[in-house]
This record gives sequence, structure tokens and C-alpha cells, in this order.
Amino acid sequence: MPRRHLSVRAAQTARINTELAELRTRLEIRTDWSPEVLAEADRAAALPRLPEFDATDLDLFTLDPPDSRDLDQAVHLSRRGTGYRVHYAIADVGAFVVPGGAIDTEAAHRVQTLYFPDGSVPLHPARLSEGAASLLPGELRPALLWQLDLDADGELLLADLRRARVRSRRRLDYAGAQGRIDAGGADGQLALLAEVGALREERERARGGVSLPVPEQEVSAEDGGYRLGYRAPLPVEGWNAQVSLLTGMAAAQLMLDAGTGLLRTLPAAPESAYARLRRTAAALGVPWPDGLPYPALIRSLDPGRTADAAFLNECTGLLRGAGYRAFDTARGTAPPADPGHAALAAPYAHCTAPLRRLGDRYALEVCAAVAGGTDVPGWVRDALPLVPGLMEAGDRRAHEVERACVDLVETELLRGREGEEFEAVVVEVDERRPTVGTVQLRDPAVVAKCDAAERLPLGRRVTVRLTLADPAARTVRFALAAQG
Repeated sequence: MPRRHLSVRAAQTARINTELAELRTRLEIRTDWSPEVLAEADRAAALPRLPEFDATDLDLFTLDPPDSRDLDQAVHLSRRGTGYRVHYAIADVGAFVVPGGAIDTEAAHRVQTLYFPDGSVPLHPARLSEGAASLLPGELRPALLWQLDLDADGELLLADLRRARVRSRRRLDYAGAQGRIDAGGADGQLALLAEVGALREERERARGGVSLPVPEQEVSAEDGGYRLGYRAPLPVEGWNAQVSLLTGMAAAQLMLDAGTGLLRTLPAAPESAYARLRRTAAALGVPWPDGLPYPALIRSLDPGRTADAAFLNECTGLLRGAGYRAFDTARGTAPPADPGHAALAAPYAHCTAPLRRLGDRYALEVCAAVAGGTDVPGWVRDALPLVPGLMEAGDRRAHEVERACVDLVETELLRGREGEEFEAVVVEVDERRPTVGTVQLRDPAVVAKCDAAERLPLGRRVTVRLTLADPAARTVRFALAAQG
């Protein structure tokens, strides 16, 4: 579905800001910093630990949303014979954060950066995350620099990691980069990103991995108010993500070989889940021939088609159960028997966003030690058993924040419009109560529960009537209108 935006009325902006502040209070989210944390951040920013190895000759660039300042990654791509070499610089949080110090302690409480429509609540003080540690263009920075050599088909041949001094040259955003590529004006670096990204997508297909092209609801601040829309990722975002996934898979293998590390895991869905999806496909009229693998089916679908979009929404159920697994063989904790991430069809580790996600720092420290032939630091090994629990709690809180923010804007957007009718698509039906389900409005960008007198027609376009928009309860509810 194409991206759609609808502005929240200006009169609602102050009320939404007040409710967002109340939401942060209710969820006990810290928005300020102690004097100790700020003082430590100032000292670290003034005197970061700069590595001896100088890689400032690399023509690195960053690629992020346009307003981002916490820039974790910068990339450089080049040809290497018939293959490719990817340099991927990751912000070195370890060059600024003292283990057991004030920043480290606060980060263990925050776990990850949280995003609200009126701003973010960062994992680290802005002095670091948006300043001294961020890979901003033109600035000398300490980084963890991956070298990833690929063959002509994009298969990984060699992965190495070392601490290095880097200097990003350019800061690009997704829309601008995609525009250059589409217009045929991409420079060599962007052209190589598209080439390598496409090869890595093919390798994902060959492994049996799958990425779901499901547009996401998004709340954004704009023109003094808030907008609610569906956002479909651009192709360049997928290519950029493939470089990050490549790095995460290389990190996972490095840690598995060493017997110490932190993985991001996802178990394979049970056969019953696939059987349910086959029933859903039949109900939607989505062809799923016998013998066609699930990943191949996903790649044949068009998210712009109503039935396909509804089916893709149902497929997200296969991604439930993701978690983190720490292991340290020398201390008696073996790697998981199945270390894989089912959606990627390979072992994987989060390691490319240490400014925004706590666990990445630990994974990177393990990888840096293993690649450098040194012992994994004791403070890392001591903390590893605790990190999965922290990360999973942080993920739950992030999902709660995201859903609460969308619910808040939805209810404010629809306040006082009870009785109005809207065009929608039925994207989910409760198997136990088929008169209850979920609808996705075409305009405004709202996803909410819907009731009907008879079974809801999964995947069909329908007209629904708003029956409830309660900002206090952050609840929106629709009923199926009489169909002609």
C-alpha cells in the first residue's frame, strides 16, 4: 500500500504532547540524566580512546533517515577482482563508556533508544550518541571497522574486524539516495550498494530466508502537528539492510567459532502455523501451489494488492518468538543447539547499532577480541548472561511505546467522528470468533478492531463505521457497515 499521510488538527497538538509526557511517566521512562552521567559523557567526549590504525583514507558514507544524528554505521564498497570488498564502520561505544561507570549503569537501565513522535529518549547522552561517538561527516571518530570480502555472487569469503580511526565523508538519506539511483545519477558507491545489495538479496533467497514487505504504520512530527501514515521501505533501504545483515551474520559465525557470544535467534515456526497460513491463503484466493516453498511464495506477492497485503499481515505471526541467547563455553554455557534465525536462515547477531541498542556493544567487544586474537574482556563475559533478559525486556517496552503512540494519535485523529464511514480492508479475522477481526483503513492510516454481525471477509475491501474513538483509553473500534 502506498504511503498515506493525514495531519492531526493543530488544536490537538498540545493535547497530544501532554499525553505523550504522561505516557513516559506511566511507563517510568527516564528522560533526564544524572549529573554524574553528564559529567562522565563530557569527559569521554573530550578524550575518546582513538585506535592506532588509521583508516581515514576510506571514502565512507552514512545512509539514514534525514533527521538522524545518532549515526551508527558508515560504509565503503569497492570491487575486488571479480568480487567485492565492503568496509563497514560501526561507532565504537567502548571508546567512550567505562565498564561499570555512570553511563554504563544508566544504559543497562535504558537498554535501547525509544522513539516518540515528539522526540527520542536515547540510550546514551546526546553529547555522545549525537555528537562525539556519532559517525558525522568530516569528523574523526573511533570505530569498529569490518572488512567483508565477497565473491562475484555476493557470498562471504572473509570477515575481519579491527578498531580504527575513520572519517565519514558524506551523509545521505534514503529518499535522496533512491532518487539518484532511479534518475541514473548514482555515483560509484551508490551503484555498488545497489549491486551488492541485490546480490545479497539473492543469497537470502538461496538460503531460504525471507523479508516481509509489509508497510508499517508511522507517526511523524511535521508542520507543527503530527501525521499518521503507512510507510513502505524503499529499495535502497533493503540494500542497506543487507549490508547490516551480512555483518550480523559474520559476527554470529565469529562468536560461534570462538564459543563465546550473544546471538539474536528466531525458532522455526511449527507446521501448524504454516497449515493455518495455507488456510488463510485459500480464503484470500492467494495461490500457493503444492511444493512452492514459503519464501518463494512471499517473493511472488504484491503488497499493493489487497489480498496479498492481508496475507502478508498474517505472515508476521511466523516471526514471533525472537530472542537473545548468550553463551560462553569456557564458563559452562554452550551455544544453543539451533543457533539460527529462521527469517534469515542463518545464525545472526545484533551488532550494528551500539549507539541505540545495548546488546550490540557486547557482541562487538567479543568480536573485536576474537578477531584480534586477544581474550574477551572479563567485564563482557561477566555481563553476557544478564544481557538477554535486559534486551528482551527492552524490546517489550519499545513495542509498548510504539503501539501506545500510534493508538494515541489514532484516537485523537478520529475523536468526535463516531458514526462516520470509511473504506478499509479486513487484514485479520479471529479464528475462534470470526465476527471479530482487524481492519486497515485506506485513509486515514488507521489499523483497529472491527465487529460484524456475520463472519468478516478476510482480505476483502469493506466499508466500516466508527463506533468508538476514546483518547483516554486509547481505543478505536469499528463495525462493519451494511454492504451493498
